[in-house]
Amino acid sequence: MTELGSAGGASLRLGTRASLLATTQSQHVADAITAATGIPVVLVEITTDGDVLTGSLAQMGGTGVFATALREALLRGDCDLVVHSMKDLPTAPYPGLEIAAVPPRAPQRDVLCGPVAGASLDALPEGAVVGTGSPRRVAQLLSRRPDLQVRDIRGNIDTRLRKMRGGEYDAIVLAEAGLRRIDRGSAIGETFGLDRWPTSAGQGALAVEIRSGDADGPIGRAVRLIDDAESASRALLERAVLRRLEAGCAAPVGISATGLGADTTFLAEVYAPGGERTVRATRSLSIDLARADERERIAADVVAELLDGGAADIADLPGTSR
Repeated sequence: MTELGSAGGASLRLGTRASLLATTQSQHVADAITAATGIPVVLVEITTDGDVLTGSLAQMGGTGVFATALREALLRGDCDLVVHSMKDLPTAPYPGLEIAAVPPRAPQRDVLCGPVAGASLDALPEGAVVGTGSPRRVAQLLSRRPDLQVRDIRGNIDTRLRKMRGGEYDAIVLAEAGLRRIDRGSAIGETFGLDRWPTSAGQGALAVEIRSGDADGPIGRAVRLIDDAESASRALLERAVLRRLEAGCAAPVGISATGLGADTTFLAEVYAPGGERTVRATRSLSIDLARADERERIAADVVAELLDGGAADIADLPGTSR
């Protein structure tokens, strides 16, 4: 196939952050596209503000800081597609771009990593120091263990594990998906069940973004071959709720849709920053979530229940990156 990529070659250029997790995720997508189409896909490393700036992610505008540089590179034509961790992707539409595929989703859960095998949240000593960069996880930790000292932590997965093992933290909370993807599963102590600990909208899912003008051409057709309809429909439902809440991807909100086939269990929780109060909405769904109108109908219903329960009063939802 000729004239495939915007650079005029018979291959695709995939824009990615340079971290181990990002390049691993992107290589999985590249390999899947090549396996489905025979088209070579090469990685193009792009540096984002989130990679070079220090300080709290929430203070920098949330995890959306990782997406902006990738999106700008895609619009400039520096690459033909980009891969995001969907939980880090702002929910507002980005002019000129669209999500063309969501590959099969990795585990959605959060996990606790401690310095010893089998570490658990309940077994941590009183006043233990736990690291996380997520306001949602801060609230969830304090809800279960108000005695904990929860401190901000930055860096890639290996950096965070090294800080914990070096004694700066007694434990840290991370996404299971990231640890599994880079073969760090041995660091996992406790795995938090989604029925009590919903995670970020889209956690465990990847979003493959392309230029809108390429959607009906060879690039769009190639990328859509790796889309997993079930993973996409559930992750997009979670994002629809977050968008209707006008909450950023770093807001203290947990949203998880799980299940098999048409049976979906949906849970959304909005937390007070200190974890002392939670507003919850749950649903058992047996409908075609592949339909955008059905997802929007459910999202509107869930958000109305959350707001009626006081969600707008316990968290500054619009104050984060959207």
